[in-house]
Amino acid sequence: MKKTILTIILLAMLNPSVVVAASEHLRLATTTSTENSGLLAKLLPPFEQANNCQVDVIAVGTGKAIKLGETGDVDVVMVHARSKEDKFVADGHGVDRHDVMYNDFVLLGPASDPAEISGMADAIEAIGKIASDKITFVSRGDDSGTHNREKQLWQAAGVTPAGDWYLEAGRGMGEVIVMAGERQGYTLSDRGTYLAFKDKTPLRIVGEGDKRLFNPYGVIMVNPQKHTHVKVELAEKFLDYLTSDQARALITVYRRGGEQLFYVQ
Repeated sequence: MKKTILTIILLAMLNPSVVVAASEHLRLATTTSTENSGLLAKLLPPFEQANNCQVDVIAVGTGKAIKLGETGDVDVVMVHARSKEDKFVADGHGVDRHDVMYNDFVLLGPASDPAEISGMADAIEAIGKIASDKITFVSRGDDSGTHNREKQLWQAAGVTPAGDWYLEAGRGMGEVIVMAGERQGYTLSDRGTYLAFKDKTPLRIVGEGDKRLFNPYGVIMVNPQKHTHVKVELAEKFLDYLTSDQARALITVYRRGGEQLFYVQ
């Protein structure tokens, strides 16, 4: 035992980072897009170092992230489905919501573009043509922010997607992009994840720019009055950090393949 303690002391003297552990853990439920894009790997370390903590990331669809907040299994949620976020707060599950950043959704398809939608400015018209031609479409199918936006587009187009052409993957965005590429089909993606996976898929952007494809992200602290174990002080510091000039600068300069993935609000 004494030898073990002595070894630890010697290691600490030679390289303190080897043995210095984070004093606190902040549990963050967020979307697969923030994780898959690589943004969190750049955004979180300065906060962790400044606060001697570790942010434990649970990357899932927005719906699942919000459920984790409702049950008090996390301290903070960062998601991208404003109607769900507003309901989360209105129902008393979350407090102190802040805008963080935004990008946009894009329609992806094969180079052959069998639905002939490339360049269409109207996302509703484009997605309606995919359905009418019964061309393969791979959906997240996981109650994520992307899946919810997709459902809004189908509804606006007057389409209830069903049949062999419509595949519900129940997977994260990166996996869905790869799957759609393998099947030479279409899918809806946030731009950030597509840029991160661009080299792993033959898909290209065939639809973009419609105002209905706007994709804002928000951060919310889980209500400590409902879940007393929420780390309020650390969570508040995290919310302040995400809206600080330091975080905004990191978000703004983050790029994949030379392209900016997210923009600050």
